[in-house]
Amino acid sequence: MDLELLKKIVETPGAPGHETPIRKVIEEQIKPHVDEVFTDPIGNLIARKKGDGPRVMMAAHMDEISLITTHTDDNGFIRFSTLGGFDPETLVNQRVWVHGTETVPGVIGGKPIHTQTDEQKKAKTKLKNLFIDTGLSGDRVKEIVRDGSTVTRMGELMELGDCLTGKSLDNRISVFILIEALKQAASTNADIYAVFTVQEEVGIRGARVAAQRIQPEIGIALDTTIANDLPGSGDHEACTKLGKGTAIKVMDKSVICTPSLVEFLEELAGRNNITHQREVLTAGGTDTSGMQYLVGIGSHVSCISTPTRYIHSTVETVSKTDVEEGIKLTTACIESIGGYSM
Repeated sequence: MDLELLKKIVETPGAPGHETPIRKVIEEQIKPHVDEVFTDPIGNLIARKKGDGPRVMMAAHMDEISLITTHTDDNGFIRFSTLGGFDPETLVNQRVWVHGTETVPGVIGGKPIHTQTDEQKKAKTKLKNLFIDTGLSGDRVKEIVRDGSTVTRMGELMELGDCLTGKSLDNRISVFILIEALKQAASTNADIYAVFTVQEEVGIRGARVAAQRIQPEIGIALDTTIANDLPGSGDHEACTKLGKGTAIKVMDKSVICTPSLVEFLEELAGRNNITHQREVLTAGGTDTSGMQYLVGIGSHVSCISTPTRYIHSTVETVSKTDVEEGIKLTTACIESIGGYSM
């Protein structure tokens, strides 16, 4: 596994609507391995690998949950709102990058526990009580940070036993998987459009635009999914488990996947000795729905998902072997999806 590339992909900023830095990294990696590549007006990076067969859109969103500045006070403390879904508890005392006219480091602060009342100690953290401290004077902060500047979280990718942990593995791990599959696929029997989508975390916006353009007959998303295989959770609450293979989506709250396509992916995995598990998620949503019914022609859809612990935090954790199996299944899909009978 190319951990150096994965580290670069994970740590490069790309807030929703501001994906240019990560898009440049991806384009550099895939350009030699596809027939054409272009960026559409909303910012999706679309790479085409030509073949005789059905139009297939494979979508991996490249944006990451982020913050956006809303006000800087005279002392230089920055207030912010969210771009994507956050549990405020995960933001307390985190380090961030503030992307103004210059990119500067900051920390998210709040009222120290020593000065909190008993009621405040028991209460859940609220976003309105948090702020970013850059350590700079108020005048300096106002000079370089305009309201509406994006903020991304710091978080180094690191190995953790048999796993990998870091921020934004949702969904940079799937970006990595799709890049590696494009490199490894020998050929294809379909007309493949590999789309690195924008603004998924704020409403599946990029996937809708790309699906409207491509009108795919088959849609395969690549994303993370919940691995709730943790102390205090029963087997019936796990959804997926780390180390049990890449996951093939059956459903989530936004989509019911095409049963025959789910079966095709499972048979494909079986033929290629790829360890896999089913994903039946009763919450959340991904680009899968953007290709099936939100726009387009009602594509046959499923999703190749990477089981992930601690989603939407700076310590998201995945299994190395699950990632490797995901690359194998995505590669096999590129090579063989034209054989799916619709």
